[in-house]
Amino acid sequence: MARHTARSRIEALLALADVRVDGPAASDLQVHDERLYARIIAHGSLGLGEAYMDGWWDAADLDGFLFRLLAAHVDERVGGIDDAALFLRAKLVNMQRGRRAYKVGEQHYDLGNDLFQAMLGKRLVYSCGYWKDAGDLGAAQEAKLDLVCRKLGLEPEMRVLDIGCGWGEALKYAAQKYGVSGVGVTVSQEQAEFARALCRGLPVEIRVQDYRNVPDEIGDEKFDRIWSIGMFEHVGAKNYRAYFDSVRRCLSNDGLTLLHCIGGNESTNHTDPWIAKYIFPNSMIPSAAQIAKAAEGLFVLEDWHGFGPDYDRTLQAWRANFDAAWLQLAEAYGGRFRRMWHFYLAASMASFRARRDQLWQIVFSPRGVPGGYTAVR
Repeated sequence: MARHTARSRIEALLALADVRVDGPAASDLQVHDERLYARIIAHGSLGLGEAYMDGWWDAADLDGFLFRLLAAHVDERVGGIDDAALFLRAKLVNMQRGRRAYKVGEQHYDLGNDLFQAMLGKRLVYSCGYWKDAGDLGAAQEAKLDLVCRKLGLEPEMRVLDIGCGWGEALKYAAQKYGVSGVGVTVSQEQAEFARALCRGLPVEIRVQDYRNVPDEIGDEKFDRIWSIGMFEHVGAKNYRAYFDSVRRCLSNDGLTLLHCIGGNESTNHTDPWIAKYIFPNSMIPSAAQIAKAAEGLFVLEDWHGFGPDYDRTLQAWRANFDAAWLQLAEAYGGRFRRMWHFYLAASMASFRARRDQLWQIVFSPRGVPGGYTAVR
């Protein structure tokens, strides 16, 4: 009886998203284990994601199925103790400070450079591409890097800081095309080793370092430009002001800084429980209000550019690359990892497609650009 009640409740929720259990549509839910319904009711998105990893259900169009759920806000009707526990923990503890700041590097970014090289393609850039005039992933990522450089007005001999430099692609691009020198910081040892090799021979230094420690290390020496591409999602609400304070202390008075990050429509203090457990521990997506409040009194906001739908297309390209390379990755990562990774990519696509998540590039200056800032698109 309890199992039947759980199924009826889930079927009613799915109907809100025009999804059927074992229906004929590609976005319908195909159930392989009847325990699925109770697991979703008890654990919400965590239960849904783990059940997919365990093979309890499938959908031929996985991102289409998840898009329907998010567009209909079905996820908000199935809570669970896991989300409440994350909220409370984030209230009581600074989840992105000290050793906890390095956990995402160790768990996610250190998974293996072979995985990310296969998925990300020509350039190891793990953030949204700019598809305005691009026809493929490589062109979209190059367009994004050039967009950042043009928005910051890079010129030869400028000194730049890349907070969350990843595998070093942005610094390499800026050094080669715009003649700048720079420092990149990351919390991933695997990324740092790769970035040092990638940027060998260029005036680029790569450090495994918390961004909060950079100002004390450089002393009075300031950077002309600072950017952060796809790292702010790991900063956490308790540290947003510390981030902007660190940037301000590192940036020259006539400098510019650019923040490229995923954004949310509402303020929160934690991420989705499944994402927190399996993909990005101690992460969270900032709202526009949280970013503006954290920067208040430190910076003048010069430009705010959104192109969130481009992330859906970027993620689709990553999934195609991942699937094409799977035969070479299978032995090292295994079938359960593949299902986990598919769920991660599909859920991310669905979130941007449903406009639940956004992608922002925001330009700040310490004192306001004399005569005004000219926005680049």
